[in-house]
Amino acid sequence: MSELSFIWPLTGGLLIGASAGLFLLMHGRIAGVSGLMASGLRLGGSGPRELSLGFLGGLLGGALLAGALIRRPEVIVTSSLPLLIIGGLLVGFGTRWGSGCTSGHGVCGIARLSPRSLAATALFMGTAAVTVFVTRHLIGGL
Repeated sequence: MSELSFIWPLTGGLLIGASAGLFLLMHGRIAGVSGLMASGLRLGGSGPRELSLGFLGGLLGGALLAGALIRRPEVIVTSSLPLLIIGGLLVGFGTRWGSGCTSGHGVCGIARLSPRSLAATALFMGTAAVTVFVTRHLIGGL
């Protein structure tokens, strides 16, 4: 690791916070990705479809731009495609069941000191910690 290895995560965090704040100020909506995805795909979300698709397109475009700028060979996917699909479906199910995702609850909700978001984020993080422990130490995954 280099002395400046903190730059990308710091920049990403600042951009996520700034975009969530601007989205709330400009549109009066929480920048929860699961809700925006539901609106964009017309799966029951609220809000204009074009706004949701534009926000999601910006997320994808930003990720592609960062990937093109970094060009680090050690950043590779080490899992199988079926496992990634199953994981994505489980995350999608969890966000619908929990009425929000880490962006809506973890970024926007905690910033607004929402008790519901504080509880949801604590549950997300606790579940992630248990999953990593079980995967790495009990069943011997990567």
